[in-house]
Order: sequence, then structure tokens, then C-alpha cells
Amino acid sequence: MGALPQGGSTAARRRVRRRALSRSAPGDSPALGAWAEELACRHLLDNGLVLLERNYRYRRGEIDLVMRDGATIAFIEVRMRSRDDFGSGAESVDERKQRRVRWTAEHYLQRHGNSRTVCRFDVVSIARDGEAHTLSWIRDAFRP
Repeated sequence: MGALPQGGSTAARRRVRRRALSRSAPGDSPALGAWAEELACRHLLDNGLVLLERNYRYRRGEIDLVMRDGATIAFIEVRMRSRDDFGSGAESVDERKQRRVRWTAEHYLQRHGNSRTVCRFDVVSIARDGEAHTLSWIRDAFRP
């Protein structure tokens, strides 16, 4: 939050504080992100995947969902967009994000499996328009 003005009325300081606090749009809210991850997880569970871990963290990154699909481990990135000005959620998984997910997946496999485990990288993109939403699941969205 920006610095509040030193002089002036208390009302002016309150207005500045309110504007600064309201800058975080609902799309940036952690609760909205958790909602999107839960929606994606339920969709994937309904499609036969088994949840292994949520929000797996490593110093180089985080994987939203780690799931098993038969003998394959699926590392899933969940992206939600309320607007498409800058592309879809899937389009926002750029090379830098893919690299972080791959590093984190390697760490997960070293700790929980082995390097020969078959894995893939999926993206679940959720487009939100008011109360309605559209979910797209892209299997094998990118390769290691």
C-alpha cells in the first residue's frame, strides 16, 4: 500500500487508504484462486484422476495439483481469467512458467517416485464471466 499523505484531513487520508486497499481486483484474490483450483480438482476427479497432492512447493516453483491418471503422474497448472485482454489462462503459461513447473516436477519425482515414472503436464484454464464459467482441460499442454 502506498504511503498516506502526512498533512490534510483525516477524511483525505481515509480516501487514499480505501483506494489503495481496493486496488487488488477480485481476480487477484487468493480465495478466488482457491475456488478455481477446487473447481479444477473436482472436474479432474470426476474424470477418473486421483489426487496425490495440492500446491506442491519447491524453492523454484509450485504445482497446483499433482494427480495420478492410471500409471501416469499429471502435474496440473490451474489458470483462471475474468478477462481475456491478455489471452486465455492457458496462454499465460509461458516458457518461464513451464520451466518452473518442470523443475518442481523433477523435485517431486525425486522425492516421491523415480525418474522413470511416466508424467505429463496439463493445464486447466477457467474463463469466468460474472457467475458463469467455462473450464478447458488441456492434456499434455507442454513437454519436458
